Amino acid sequence: MSNEQGRVFRDAWISSVMKHYPGEPKPRYVAPWEATPDWERESAAAVYDQVRAFVEVSEGGTSKLSREQKGRFVALCWIGQIYRHVPDPKSSHVADWDELPAWQRETDADIFERIEGVS
Repeated sequence: MSNEQGRVFRDAWISSVMKHYPGEPKPRYVAPWEATPDWERESAAAVYDQVRAFVEVSEGGTSKLSREQKGRFVALCWIGQIYRHVPDPKSSHVADWDELPAWQRETDADIFERIEGVS
């Protein structure tokens, strides 16, 4: 997993949070890559890799997914990383798709589409 891949994920996260978050986002939501904890950087790269692998094995089929399906995939991959790195996560950090706020669902879909567009 590379820093470059993790940065693509993080940059997509930040730009989408700035677009979709109602009001002023929490500073940690938009912290630059260098200020992001190691486990989050590792997780960002891992989820990037999972999305890229899905896009590649689907041979373009992911273009037919709805934004919701794309966002759900990112959300589930991220939850896997939370469970990997956080021994006792808050329920809001591992919430199912329907429990996520709208801004986060839109952000996850944006992340998928950004990674999907990387050649």
